[in-house]
Amino acid sequence: MKSIRNILLSLLSIIFILTMSACGSSLQTGKTVKSEEDAVLNIAYQYGLAYAPLVICQENQLIEKAYKEATGKDVKVTWNQMSSGADINTGIASGDLNVGFMGIAPAITGISNNVGYKIFTNISGQEHGLMTNKSEIKSFDNIIDSSEQIALVNIGSIQHIILGLALDSKGYDAHALDSNLVAMKHPDGMTSLESNSIACHLTSNPYIYRERQNSDLHELDEVKNVWSADRTFIVGVASESLFHENPELYEALCDAVSESIDFINNDFEATAKITAEYDGNSFEDELMYLQAGKYSSETKDIFALAQFMYEHSFIEHGFDKYSELVFENVRGD
Repeated sequence: MKSIRNILLSLLSIIFILTMSACGSSLQTGKTVKSEEDAVLNIAYQYGLAYAPLVICQENQLIEKAYKEATGKDVKVTWNQMSSGADINTGIASGDLNVGFMGIAPAITGISNNVGYKIFTNISGQEHGLMTNKSEIKSFDNIIDSSEQIALVNIGSIQHIILGLALDSKGYDAHALDSNLVAMKHPDGMTSLESNSIACHLTSNPYIYRERQNSDLHELDEVKNVWSADRTFIVGVASESLFHENPELYEALCDAVSESIDFINNDFEATAKITAEYDGNSFEDELMYLQAGKYSSETKDIFALAQFMYEHSFIEHGFDKYSELVFENVRGD
């Protein structure tokens, strides 16, 4: 009997080893390939005009072209649209993603938690606003200690931190409205607000502009000016393994994103013709939304934001200097 049990245990051990080997092999598809095979780059991003440079990158295959020009080799780029920075953090931590584009707050959180990446570029800044469908809600005073729900992308999202900044600027605890928050993608939050399923929605471009056009809604001014479009909103993060193991692909990625940002800033009309199809907006609206944003590879105020997040317990581990957040090629503060 013992002999049969030992044989079974041996077989199970072999199966486990083979399974783990297979898993390692399949996970390799989410990492950069350093052999003669084509490189692979798995990228995740989210919703809204803040991500317009990525539409340009994808449509014009700028990463593929930059890598081919630098190495003579091909790279397979896959684009995955996700609902939150938290989902992207999970993807990079698991090795399924090499690159993610997200709000600066979840990026700071990921670096603080040693997910295994740093910021390799800024891409945009956008205006934010807090809209409500209830005439009796005039300020934070009408929401704090109430059951009214505020939709935003996720707990720990940049919208959550912007709300915390706004509360702090008015003398409230930065977490005073945490119990009122409900996580929704931007388009779902707008739909829920307009159908009166939730009372408030904290959102960005283009959703904030659409909601401002709705006469049944009005805006709370506390949030509007706390984090302007001139300050960093969306950043790109790259895994440490990509940076160290395939510098040529990392540089091609940086060059492609920079080229897409230049493309937007040099010709908003040409950009709108491309991105309107992705966003479902008319050309006129798309052009207006694009021109309302700020597109740059240079970060603005991210170290100050990281300090705020640490001081107000949004993250557990703080930072001593800007360079702990970014790779060496990144400019800004």
